[in-house]
Amino acid sequence: MFAMNQARVVGKRILLVEDDASARKSIKLLLLIDRHTVAEAENGQEALDCFAREPFDLVILDYAMPEMRGSELAAHLKRLAPSVPILMITAYLEKLSDPDKPVDAVLGKPFGVVELRQAIARLAG
Repeated sequence: MFAMNQARVVGKRILLVEDDASARKSIKLLLLIDRHTVAEAENGQEALDCFAREPFDLVILDYAMPEMRGSELAAHLKRLAPSVPILMITAYLEKLSDPDKPVDAVLGKPFGVVELRQAIARLAG
C-alpha cells in the first residue's frame, strides 16, 4: 500500500554528481519525475565548475568517484556555500567514517524512490 502523505518536494535546482553514467541517468530520471531541474557532472572538477556558474538548492553526490572522492568534493562545496545541503549516495555506507562525511545526509545504495524523496524533503524542503 502506498503512503498518501509521502514526503515529496518538487521543483528544486539539483546538482547531481555521479561518475557512473547509467546510475546518473537513473537518478536524473527520478528527479525529473518530481519536476526538479537537474545539472549533471561526472566528476568533482565538473561539479565545482558547474557550482561556480549557477546556484543550487541541493547537491546529490556519489562517494566513490575517481580523482576526487565525494567527501573531498563536499568539503570544497561547503567552503563555497555552507548553506547548500549535500546528500551523499554510496554503496560503501559501512566503510564511511565521520571525516568522510562532510555532508548533511547519506543514502545507501541501492535506494528507492521513496527514500530519495524523503531525503530531498528533509534537506531541501
